[in-house]
Amino acid sequence: MRPAIYSSSRLAIFLLIAAATALPQQQKKEAPPTPTPAQAQAPVAKSVSESVAELNARIAALSAASKVKQGEYVIGSGDLLTIEVFDVPELSRDIRVNEEGFISLPLIPTKIRASGLSPYQLQDKLAELLQTNGLVSTPQVNVSVKEQHSQPITVIGAVKSPMVIQALQKTTLLQALSQAGGISDEAGTTVIVTRPATDPDDPATQTNGSVPAEPQSFTINIADVLNSGDARFDIPLIGGDVVSVPRAGIIYVVGSVQRPGGFLLQNDLDKMTMLKMLSLAGGATNTAKLRNAVILRKNPDTGARDQVPVDLKKVLELKSQDVLLHDNDILYVPDSAGLRALHRVGDIASTLTAGVGIVAAGRI
Repeated sequence: MRPAIYSSSRLAIFLLIAAATALPQQQKKEAPPTPTPAQAQAPVAKSVSESVAELNARIAALSAASKVKQGEYVIGSGDLLTIEVFDVPELSRDIRVNEEGFISLPLIPTKIRASGLSPYQLQDKLAELLQTNGLVSTPQVNVSVKEQHSQPITVIGAVKSPMVIQALQKTTLLQALSQAGGISDEAGTTVIVTRPATDPDDPATQTNGSVPAEPQSFTINIADVLNSGDARFDIPLIGGDVVSVPRAGIIYVVGSVQRPGGFLLQNDLDKMTMLKMLSLAGGATNTAKLRNAVILRKNPDTGARDQVPVDLKKVLELKSQDVLLHDNDILYVPDSAGLRALHRVGDIASTLTAGVGIVAAGRI
């Protein structure tokens, strides 16, 4: 019996050791792999829509948080006023300010200039006229603006909802952009505010010192408005201002490159060269024919795209000057097959850029 007992004991000990060894190996096999430091630090790429959505969220938040000092509203032509004279219902009514800036009230023989006055100034003036003409001994007059049509602010360009805002209150640049839904995916990094000149015959502009004697234009970087916290950039807007958000340029890099696509140039549009765009596209592939690269550039006279041959190999070797690219250019880096196909393609631009993604080449 002893040999059998010894054999059974050895077998049991072997099975226990094998089980103890296999269990950690199985757990180790099932454990998720630990990312390398490079993988852990690698940024997660964001689409243009995600980046713009974050910007618009900031625009809305800053617009809501801004405290704009509200000044007195200045009445202008086209405004609909509600005039109430206490205990005199026949004089209480809604009156539209005419194009010359005047209103008329029953029993008052002359027209009353309303344009250029605040509602408080107009109600004092009306009370004085009613008392002077012997119509009311102690008039109590209230004037309010029911409809306002004289202070439009136009928001156009690369915004979600181009619109005309009636500035019933003081409005800043951020508030105007927020009311227009924020910027769109193809927006650039600047905002242009165009301000008209003063009409010397309009009394409303004569009394408003913020209206310039000559047309003005302000170019403001959106990054300065969002990041600086300086009120100089979030400028107050006035009636007649036009807020325009220019669209960012796009340059396409296609063909034998690592990441072909259209690059939305939100920054440094005037400094984008072939080497910079090739770097954004991840560089050329091993099969690329760098000596036979082509820039497809739209001809402003004919509307067709001209082929501008470039030797990227010489540029990379610093034997030739880098070439500045323009908005809507297509940099095509062919391989052997693509070089032959380029001469057979009818609509070159639409064929090369079909299906490529648009990537933000710069961030605000």
